[in-house]
Amino acid sequence: MSAVLQATPPQYCPLPAVLGDVRSAWSAQALRGAAPIWSARESALYWVDSASHQLHRFQPAQRLRDSWSLGQSVSAIAERRNHAGLLLALRHELAFFAPDTARLELLHRPEPAQPNNLMQVGLCDTHGQFWCSTASNNNQASTGALYRYAGGSRCTRMVPGMGAITGLTWTLDQRTLLLSDPSQQRIRAHSLDAHGQLGPAQTWLALPRLESIPQGMCTDAVGRIWLARAGSGVVTCHHPETGHELLRIRIPAAHVTGCTFGGPYLRTLFVTSACPPASAGIFNEPLGGALFAVEVDSPGLPAHLFAG
Repeated sequence: MSAVLQATPPQYCPLPAVLGDVRSAWSAQALRGAAPIWSARESALYWVDSASHQLHRFQPAQRLRDSWSLGQSVSAIAERRNHAGLLLALRHELAFFAPDTARLELLHRPEPAQPNNLMQVGLCDTHGQFWCSTASNNNQASTGALYRYAGGSRCTRMVPGMGAITGLTWTLDQRTLLLSDPSQQRIRAHSLDAHGQLGPAQTWLALPRLESIPQGMCTDAVGRIWLARAGSGVVTCHHPETGHELLRIRIPAAHVTGCTFGGPYLRTLFVTSACPPASAGIFNEPLGGALFAVEVDSPGLPAHLFAG
C-alpha cells in the first residue's frame, strides 16, 4: 500500500482507537448495502440496498427499522437543508423522496442520451451542491462522468470519460475530492480551486492488487480518511496527507461497501456490507449484507445537506 500524492510535509495525526466490539445493528441480508448517511434531524441512519431497490432507515435509540421499496435501484442519499426529506440518486435520475408519505418527485436526468449508464455514488459539499457519478452498466467502457448538481436543471459535468466510482469524500478543508477507483485499485484525488473547478486526477492511495477493492469512504473531525474495502472485510483509517494506514477494523462480512459516522456524538462508525448469493439464491455468510456499528474514540463529521 502506498500514497503517491503528498503536496506538503505531513502533519502529526493522532491514532484512532476502537471502543468495544463490532456489532450487527441490522441483519438485513442486503444484496448490496451502500451509501450510509446520518441524519442529525431524525437521529437516524439512512442507507440503501441498491440491488434490491430499497431505502432503509435505522433509529438506534428506539431500535426502529423502516424500509421503502422504490421500484428501481438507488445508489446515493443526501438530506435536504431547507425542507424535510431526501435527495436520492436513482437508476438514471435524481429525485426528492419524502419518507413520511413515500412520495417520489423526479427532478433531473443527467444523461438522457446514455441509457446504459447508471447513477452511482453521491455526496454534498459545504455549499449544499450534490456531487454524483455515473458509469456504464457493464463497466466495459468509460462513458460515465462526475456531475455537480445544484437543483432544478442546474447540473454541471465536471469530469467526463469515467469508469465505475465506488466511493466519494472530501478532505477536511474541502479543497480536495477523493474518489474510489476500483479499476485502478486506487483512491484518486482532484484538487478544487477557488472557482469550483477540479484539477487532474492524481493518486492519493494505491492499494495492493488482489487484496481488496476500495469502496465507500468518509472523513472524520481531524481529517482522517476511513475506507471500506470489499473482499477483505475491513475498514481502514488513513492519514489525510500520506495515506498511511493508522487503524484496521475487521468486519464479520467479506464484502464491506461503505462507512459513515453517526450517533448523538458522531462517534459510532456505521458500516454497510453486501450479501451476494453464491448460487441458486444461497447465502454463504451469516452476517453478509448486515449494517454494522462500532464505537470509536473521536467523532466524524456531520453530513452536508442539499440546498437545491
